[in-house]
Amino acid sequence: MAPTSPKPGALLAAWALAALAGAASAASGTPLPDFSGQPVHVDASGGSEVDFHTKEVVLKNVVISQGNMRVSADRARASGLNFANSRWNFEGDVHIDGEQRGSLRSDTAVVEFKDYHIARATITGKPAEFEQKRPNSEQIARGHADEILYDVNDGTVRLSNDAWVCDGQNQMWGPLLVYNIREQQIQAVTPPAAAGSGADQRVHINIVPHPTKPEAGCEEPKADAPSAAPPAPAAEPAPKS
Repeated sequence: MAPTSPKPGALLAAWALAALAGAASAASGTPLPDFSGQPVHVDASGGSEVDFHTKEVVLKNVVISQGNMRVSADRARASGLNFANSRWNFEGDVHIDGEQRGSLRSDTAVVEFKDYHIARATITGKPAEFEQKRPNSEQIARGHADEILYDVNDGTVRLSNDAWVCDGQNQMWGPLLVYNIREQQIQAVTPPAAAGSGADQRVHINIVPHPTKPEAGCEEPKADAPSAAPPAPAAEPAPKS
C-alpha cells in the first residue's frame, strides 16, 4: 500500500507547534534516567500503619525518593511495600519532583512502580499543575489541567481536560496537550473520544514576539466579562380611578 501524504492542516499545525517550541531542542539527546542500583527511600511520620497480615500500608506525611525523583504527600496507601510492581495512591498536597528540574503539584496522584523505579504518575486536581525551569534561561515552562500523566520513560507530561501550557513566553491551550520535558516541545492531540462529540477541539496559540521580562507571555487569556444587563423599564403609573 502506498504511503498516505499528510494533510495540509496537519503540516500547518506541526509548523506552528515547532515555531512555538523555538530553539528549545537544545536539550535533545538527554539520556533516560538511570535507576539501576539506586535504592528507594521511604520516610513517614508517626501514626503510619503497616499491616503485615493484609499487606495494607497507610503512611502519613510521606516522602518516597529515588535518585532525583521524589514524591511527597499528606497520605499514601498501597498494598505492601512492593516496588517491583505496585500502585500507590497519594492524597493531600501532592508534590512530585522529576527529571530536568520538572515538578508537579496536585490534590491526588496514582504513582506506578515497575522494576523498582517510578514508571509513571497520574495526578488530578482543580487544577493539577506542572512546571519546569528551562535550562540556560530564566523562563519557566508551566501548565495545568484536570489530569496530568507523567511518563518517566518517555519524559513527557500529558495534560488533558482544560489543558494549558506556557513555555515562558508563548502559550497554548486545548483539550489535550503533550509536553516533552527533555525536548521542551509541545504537541496538540485530539482525544479519541472527541470525534463527533461536537465539543470545541480547536487548539489556541498566543505568541509574544518581544517579551519585556521572563514569563511575560504566561498570563492566561481571560474570557470576556459579560456585559451588564440593560436596565429594566420603569413601571407605568397605575390608571386613576
